[in-house]
Amino acid sequence: MATTITHRNVHIVTLAAGETIADQCRPGDIALVQEGDGWWTNFVGDDGAVDSYDAPFDSYNEALWAAKAAAEFGGGLEE
Repeated sequence: MATTITHRNVHIVTLAAGETIADQCRPGDIALVQEGDGWWTNFVGDDGAVDSYDAPFDSYNEALWAAKAAAEFGGGLEE
């Protein structure tokens, strides 16, 4: 079951195994997803497109910190 925290009015959604960004997130959300190579920080755009950093983080706490930092500066990656 996905869990959500709100930081600076941005929802940071941590997905459980088998959950998808499309099913659990809305535009403006940041999704944390654990994969085999680490924790990915994904940003959901206004049109539903998903962008992420170039590499995963080693731990959940690092990914969460990065998501909170992104929320401080406008909610994620800018185009």
